[in-house]
Amino acid sequence: MQSGEKTSFSCQGLFVAIGHEPNSQIFAQALNLRSNGYIQTFEGSKTDLPGVFACGDVQDFTYRQAITAAGSGCMAAIDCERYLEHQES
Repeated sequence: MQSGEKTSFSCQGLFVAIGHEPNSQIFAQALNLRSNGYIQTFEGSKTDLPGVFACGDVQDFTYRQAITAAGSGCMAAIDCERYLEHQES
């Protein structure tokens, strides 16, 4: 229950958790989702739809942290680049 009370405190850092349910339902009609709602990937960040890659908080249900999302975003970018390199012009 929220009381509306405000509190101030001094700290050097803060990690805010936004929940444990991935915001992936928008993709449910197009991509395979795991039973826990996360997008199914294989060989890094590939999805079952060629040319579509998933990363970060909608794909990683083990670590779910911002640095993991940033790292897997880089993986998806590299996977996408490799995919595009093998497409016919």
